[in-house]
Amino acid sequence: MVMLADAKQNIQNEKIKEEEEEEEEEEIKTWEELGLDPRLISALNKNGIDKPTPIQISGIPLILEGKDVVARAKTGSGKTYAYLLPLLQKLFSDTGASKKTAPSAMILVPTRELCQQVYEEVLSLIAACKVQLKVVQVTSSMAGKDLRAALAGPPDILVSTPACISTCLQSDALKTNAIQESLQLLVLDEADLLLSYGYEDDLKALTPYIPRRCQCLLMSATSSADVEKLKKLVLHSPVILTLSEVGDVKDEMIPKNVQQFWISCSIRDKQLYMLSLLKLELVQKKILIFVNTIDMGFRLKLFLEQFGIKTAVLNAELPQNSRLHILEEFNAGLFDYLIATDDSQMKEKEKANDDAQVTSKKSKRHPKPKLDSEFGVVRGIDFKNVYTVINFEMPLNAAGYVHRIGRTGRAYNTGASVSLVSEDEMEVFEEIKATLGEEEDDSKGSSNFVAPFPLLTKNAVESLRYRAEDVAKSVTKIAVRESRAQDLRNEILNSEKLKAHFESNPRDLDLLKHDKELSRKPAPAHLRAVPEYLQDPTTQEASKIVKMARAAMGKTPSKRRPASKGKSRKSKDPLKAHSAEGAKRFGKRKGKEMGGDKKKKRAKADE
Repeated sequence: MVMLADAKQNIQNEKIKEEEEEEEEEEIKTWEELGLDPRLISALNKNGIDKPTPIQISGIPLILEGKDVVARAKTGSGKTYAYLLPLLQKLFSDTGASKKTAPSAMILVPTRELCQQVYEEVLSLIAACKVQLKVVQVTSSMAGKDLRAALAGPPDILVSTPACISTCLQSDALKTNAIQESLQLLVLDEADLLLSYGYEDDLKALTPYIPRRCQCLLMSATSSADVEKLKKLVLHSPVILTLSEVGDVKDEMIPKNVQQFWISCSIRDKQLYMLSLLKLELVQKKILIFVNTIDMGFRLKLFLEQFGIKTAVLNAELPQNSRLHILEEFNAGLFDYLIATDDSQMKEKEKANDDAQVTSKKSKRHPKPKLDSEFGVVRGIDFKNVYTVINFEMPLNAAGYVHRIGRTGRAYNTGASVSLVSEDEMEVFEEIKATLGEEEDDSKGSSNFVAPFPLLTKNAVESLRYRAEDVAKSVTKIAVRESRAQDLRNEILNSEKLKAHFESNPRDLDLLKHDKELSRKPAPAHLRAVPEYLQDPTTQEASKIVKMARAAMGKTPSKRRPASKGKSRKSKDPLKAHSAEGAKRFGKRKGKEMGGDKKKKRAKADE
């Protein structure tokens, strides 16, 4: 009962913190004070963004003045709008100017997912402002003729990765002399990742053609040697804007509105603890679960499926269209659990394996699918309304932990994180605590304090052990490999074969469910619910508190796909829509016509 009292006290403390934050927010500057165009302010208000963040307050005026800026601020601090708003304002005043032969602004990002996100943000703002600006997104997978067609015009804003810009230069889709004449603004977003993703040569190929008058912006979550290298490569006497200090108050690495918890458990018990957290409803939805490898992601998915918990797996194996659609569905609330492969951990492990091992016969029989080098979810992607981040596997370093936790508690929303820490991961966990500057005496209420998770009792975990261990044994390496291959086949088919269909029928895209079950056998019905006799009274009470807290915060259940009307709930898979269903309809119609002919013949006979 002591833990329940602590949980209730935490809820009360959250309310007090929210009230204090509301008082502090009264002193925050308005958009008007930053000198923004009224059309942009109106667009922000339509999108429900009524106040600027510290990075926007500091950065927007400097960018509007035309200065080169290096801005470092933590994940989720609003860096994207910090450069997009002044960039658009500058382009508003340049519309109808001299004829351009290349884009006026380039935004370069390290991953395709971030590229898509920035592109959508720009389109949203332009549409709300009702200004005629052309925005184009290009990727390195596009053919040369498609690149030339996309860049014809040319666009006002180009959003891409450095690798694609290099491809455009080589294919003459972008002319070097045109860049020198037209480019006014260059933005390097997530600058600390650009070189680590292997884009150094691509950026070096572009820099000779960046005109001296071009304003350059570097946005980054951390400072590193790579950022310093980029500063020397493209910037001229920049203003360094570091928000590790705001006024006299130190800006914490983890936002104040994010509570951090940890659970000590063995590696083999991690699935059991994950099941306990989700099935006993001790954490708030929506939930983002991080693993370090694709195989572990599918192992966890297959395990949870048997208990009626549907999840989707986001990883670098999937085609780009599928990855983007998974993100859209998760952000729209069509499913509550997303398992994401931490790309940085995966790449480091793969490099280590490549150095240590020589290709074996087994690997020839089962070659690894090609992974997208431009994939990334830990940085830059704006997962909407994620309340809980769960580290099923711990990251390899403290920086990875901070970036993962940055997926929740964004834009002043509250959030929480739970890390499952095994004995082998204690060294990394201690490094994380040291980096966060955690103190045993948490009298100041620092958000960097990682507390033991208070709502899950030992009895509640043990009550599910028999079921969990029995199911875990059925999730074999072969089952994981087969489900991984099956999921990839499904997504490639959906991505490639139906691309043209979805362009003309966008609503059909909602029918592609990424949280479908992959198990060959259906999940046993008795595992979907936890019977009364297995439930621990203390944990039951804790679950009620979590639900009450959710209701108090105004959280609503996720949007579900509407059930099809009629007597039966037939599949409306677009792949079958043009064959099986069409044949059935044709058969029914033909039958009716034949039936009608028979009736007419009978009527004539009676006469």
